[in-house]
Amino acid sequence: MPLSRSSTLSFPPIVAALLFILFTTSSSQDVSYSNCNRTFSCGSLHNITYPFTGGDRPDYCGPPDFRLNCRDNYTELTANSITYRVLQINQSEKTLTLARLDLWNNICPQTFVNSTLNSTIFNTDVGNVDLTLIYGCSSVMNYTPQNLFSCNVSGVNSTDAFYLTGPVPSDPIMSFIECHVSIVTPVLGDAGVRLTSNRSTLEEVLMQGFNVNYSDPYDNQCSQCIESGGQCGFDSSSGQAVCICVDRPCPASPPASSPVGIPAAGNGVVRNNVPLTVGLGIAGAAVFGIGLGWCIFSCRQRRKRLAAQTVSKDLPTPPSSKGLSLTTPRTNFSQSIPSYPSLSSKNSDLEKGSTYFGVQVFSYTELEEATDNFNPSRELGDGGFGTVYFGKLHDDRIVAVKRLYENNFKRVEQFMNEVEILTRLRHPNLVTLYGCTSKRSRELLLVYEYIPNGTVADHLHGKRANSGLLSWPVRLSIAIETADALAFLHASDVIHRDVKTNNILLENDFRVKVADFGLSHKSDVYSFGVVLIELISSKQAVDTNRHRHDINLANMAVNKIQNHTLHELVDPTLGFETNSSVRRMTTLVAELAFRCLQQEKDVRPSMEEVLKALKEIKNEESSVQKAEVVDIMADDVGLLKVTSPPMSPDSAGTEKWVSSSTTPNSSG
Repeated sequence: MPLSRSSTLSFPPIVAALLFILFTTSSSQDVSYSNCNRTFSCGSLHNITYPFTGGDRPDYCGPPDFRLNCRDNYTELTANSITYRVLQINQSEKTLTLARLDLWNNICPQTFVNSTLNSTIFNTDVGNVDLTLIYGCSSVMNYTPQNLFSCNVSGVNSTDAFYLTGPVPSDPIMSFIECHVSIVTPVLGDAGVRLTSNRSTLEEVLMQGFNVNYSDPYDNQCSQCIESGGQCGFDSSSGQAVCICVDRPCPASPPASSPVGIPAAGNGVVRNNVPLTVGLGIAGAAVFGIGLGWCIFSCRQRRKRLAAQTVSKDLPTPPSSKGLSLTTPRTNFSQSIPSYPSLSSKNSDLEKGSTYFGVQVFSYTELEEATDNFNPSRELGDGGFGTVYFGKLHDDRIVAVKRLYENNFKRVEQFMNEVEILTRLRHPNLVTLYGCTSKRSRELLLVYEYIPNGTVADHLHGKRANSGLLSWPVRLSIAIETADALAFLHASDVIHRDVKTNNILLENDFRVKVADFGLSHKSDVYSFGVVLIELISSKQAVDTNRHRHDINLANMAVNKIQNHTLHELVDPTLGFETNSSVRRMTTLVAELAFRCLQQEKDVRPSMEEVLKALKEIKNEESSVQKAEVVDIMADDVGLLKVTSPPMSPDSAGTEKWVSSSTTPNSSG
């Protein structure tokens, strides 16, 4: 029976040993392989052995990819025309730490080449993050990003250059900048974090290098050679590994001692009384016989597997699986979203999970691999009730994987709540749920589309705040799209319950994706009022560094409006004082936010009314008289039934904010 393309044949160790004997005996018996018992030492590196060569170890003592050079007491390795400084070698763990020599204490190289290593031998995926250096840039924006540096590029007038960590599309700067050339090189994940938080310089991060896991492509043959008492080497003429006895290729003999008197390696005897052709004939016959037997065994096993699959396909399909596709080659679709067991017999609502279907069910192992074992360097941020990680699936989809903090009842309920909402509702401004783990998984995990441009909070007062890209028109569009998503949810009898700028994600073109549904009984309208104030002011919802009366941004905003000092609240970069159109629109939005922040729920507008008002503001359909009303005279404020600064329905006052590290909470 012919084997399918996906089928593989793996031979037992004895077959590998016999094959190794064949190719080693085919090498020239007259070639000398001396001094392979020596080690390589240079600077801080000592006693380096196979597979590495260099220094006192001749080139034939290991594969060419592992050739080292000692220069000025530093070890170097050259791969694909790039020379790296070898900072560390751990042969027991089979790891290296490399740093590019052309970027050593230098951020302006002569040539612009990406760091590329032979991926079949060297793996750079563990513990690293990509660092992109972009040169010869010209910007149409009048601002200076914090990741800007200067470097001359031959033939290019501009000396502006940028560095970016992680996937390049995640930085909105590149949408407004034209550049000529770039370099991509891995750096240590924690070093990348220090760089983005301004705790390390670009030069320091590059000189710390990156991690590399290496593997010897001839490891199996080498192990057999060592077991037979030989040393591993490499025959450059044949491009194959060679087993060395003293200083010659080992004779054609079994790995162990021979019954016909072939001595073990080391005693200098390299011939025996059995003709070489007889030995080759016996070995060849043995290989053929074992190979044929193994092939027959594999074919029989494959028939059994096919028979089992045929039986499983004939089994009846449960009713809940109707309409689901089972065509994805790498991952399987669940017949329904798994029903996680109730943590309390009284909470039977969790068992409704068995009726949730339409999204893919992932294995824990697949998501663990996709996130590099939930590597801290891949953390994207806090996802409401779990940590979110950057991931890449087997089918090359880039995703965000949310990992629940703990599997208690509330977390499971929140998990089920989000699955139910996102599988039932679709909206262009709601994040797309790709799938989740099954009830048999070690942890509860959700898989979303990856939104590359961070959160609104990042751009207003976080790590992207200095980009200068959130102009007033962009902010107003963010407000409208967020309101559109919330109005859609409310029309579908769904309350988000955790509206805040940390949960409003942005695409590269600043389109909104609302994420992270909550369970607490917060008012979406009130919380959206806080979001509007953040968009106007670029201030955090909660900041203990402010005056105690202003720790809560909602209180601060109401006080500024009541005291006719709105200009003190508005972000000065928006042009409130110089642009009459911006002044009118921000004033109108401030009035709308004021209405949303009323303590009495019945006084607040609905999300549909909020959306309509924002669209009118953007289309400049509201009258000048309305703008004058929003100038907020004392009499007008009285009409809003506010006798004291409004507070969030679930807020007990500003005294509870006692730590400067408190995460901003848009509920006020």
